[in-house]
Amino acid sequence: MAKTIDIKNRKAWHDYELSDKYTAGIELSGTEIKSIRAGKASLSDSYCFFLPVPQKPLVFELWVKMHIAEYEYGTYNNHEPKRERRLLLNRRELNKLYKAVKATGLTIIPTRMFINDKGFAKLEIAVARGKKFHDKRESLKTKDAGREMDKMRKIKA
Repeated sequence: MAKTIDIKNRKAWHDYELSDKYTAGIELSGTEIKSIRAGKASLSDSYCFFLPVPQKPLVFELWVKMHIAEYEYGTYNNHEPKRERRLLLNRRELNKLYKAVKATGLTIIPTRMFINDKGFAKLEIAVARGKKFHDKRESLKTKDAGREMDKMRKIKA
């Protein structure tokens, strides 16, 4: 039985209001996939951004800056842990994300990394709006209230 990889960005749900979600492939090099399969990746301080394609002036690509630890058994071929990696989405999705980010105060953050059935690393990204301090407190209150309700149900049952 193979070990399933499911790395989550837990801070994302606390710090942002998430709206649209997309699943993107990641362009990896060298020992990065081995390190991901070992569970040595972190999404806590990662973010996505657009860069223009050098040959085409009005076309943009989506990149992610995230931490993937060096592979334990890698030699001089090891990768740089915190580098920019290109995300693989189709052009329609990229244009939609680019318009959403440029027009309003939204950002794109990675929420989850997993390995699909074919063995490819995938990154789930979401369009997000930052929460204010009072919004964070409100979401914590509703979460605590839900826990209290569950406790009461268990006691009565």
